[in-house]
Amino acid sequence: MKALVKKRARITRVRAAQHLLAASVAASAEAQVVHLETNAAKLATLRDSLTLPAGPSSGAILQNRGTLAQRLDTARHGLDTAIASAKATAEQKVAERLEARQRQESAAKLDQRAVKALQDWTEARMAAHFRSRTTKKNEGED
Repeated sequence: MKALVKKRARITRVRAAQHLLAASVAASAEAQVVHLETNAAKLATLRDSLTLPAGPSSGAILQNRGTLAQRLDTARHGLDTAIASAKATAEQKVAERLEARQRQESAAKLDQRAVKALQDWTEARMAAHFRSRTTKKNEGED
């Protein structure tokens, strides 16, 4: 009975560690999404800042800014795929974290039941031992 309680306690500790690991991985995946979205926003801001000031400008300036704007747009659109992939990964990791949390809670409940069963068994055994001594003493007095 004691071995069962120890085993359940060990399982509960392992499940808690697994949940912490899953939570850490999920947080990292979510941080990656935020990082990519921030980079995409910075590229969009940089792209928007390429407007020409009022006044005369040369064709070389127009061509250079147009080329730079095109490259920034290409880079930003390239991040769209990475962002979508990172979001899918983050959602998967959040689901894995929730699953790990459910396993942890289940293990904790089993551990509590095992402890309760051990307590009940110990109390019943002590009561049986006490009754047998009391009964033997009473039989000797008759």
